[in-house]
Amino acid sequence: MRAQLRFSRRCDDAQSSLGSGGIRFLSVGSGDRLSTRLRKTPEYSGMQRPGMKLVNGVPMLDFLADKWSCVEQLQARSDDLVIATYPKAGTTWMQEIVDLVINATDLAHNRRATIDDRMIFMEWSCGPGEPPELRSGVELLDEFPSPRVIKTHVPYKLFPSSFWAKDCKVIYVARNAKDNAVSYFHFDRMNRQQPEPGSWEEYLPRFVAGSVPWGSWYDHVTGWWNARENHRILYFFYEDMKENPLREVSRVADFIERPLSERQLQEVVRLSSFSVMKNNPMSNYSHLPPALMDQTVSPFMRKGEVGDWKNHFSASQLEEFEQDYSKKMPADGPSFRDTLP
Repeated sequence: MRAQLRFSRRCDDAQSSLGSGGIRFLSVGSGDRLSTRLRKTPEYSGMQRPGMKLVNGVPMLDFLADKWSCVEQLQARSDDLVIATYPKAGTTWMQEIVDLVINATDLAHNRRATIDDRMIFMEWSCGPGEPPELRSGVELLDEFPSPRVIKTHVPYKLFPSSFWAKDCKVIYVARNAKDNAVSYFHFDRMNRQQPEPGSWEEYLPRFVAGSVPWGSWYDHVTGWWNARENHRILYFFYEDMKENPLREVSRVADFIERPLSERQLQEVVRLSSFSVMKNNPMSNYSHLPPALMDQTVSPFMRKGEVGDWKNHFSASQLEEFEQDYSKKMPADGPSFRDTLP
């Protein structure tokens, strides 16, 4: 998914949150970039895509599954903030929003490093096309200064229990299944650290069956939905974020106890808009070489729309999908919209 960068991190300065009990965040500088070295290493252009292995019944990229015990043993800290999503459900968008809220829309500070430097991908490890000395997300997080903002795609049932023991806050983003499937398909086309997706006709049944990395969309969105009853989890819908971004950004600021003025909230909305992020090299993953992510096949930030599934589903695919959906989605589960007015 991304190249974890092997470097020593330093704390540039501290940004204290406002409000009683709020989260205090440290900004982190970056060092030597692995992505720069990869661009100069031609042998990675011929790498093979990974396979999958099961982790407690959940399909996972094989090179992540091989080191899963390290993820299970990760020690949380009480001031950790986690951003959890199913892949391609608005992860980078929420990461950018959170970083902007934390830093009170300080644009220079927000663009101090690429998004994958600012927030470590918890379960990531050395994947295809990456040097064997590459350090895993767990290793980087062990050395990362507190408080940490952590990215993960892990389903609730695989999430390390230490985070609940420390009563950590989690922001979860869910996206309607049809658009999520389309976005994941195009992501897999361009990302050589994911299994080969094949054609859309081949991919869709695998998505429906949950035979893709990080497993079933249904299990993922309902697992985290149900967990809200017992943990500090704020649940977002991608469609709500598109419909009223100011309202949803305000929810983020309230949750992490980082109050912003109306002008600052509006600026977060602007700087985290699709058009701005698509052209921001700190958030569009253009720093990764084509050997890992070939954005000539499909851009990392492709459309960012609600309802693009209509351009992909045939009538028969839609009928089968909705029949399956009605069987798998529980009545008391999250309610999604796949179009907006």
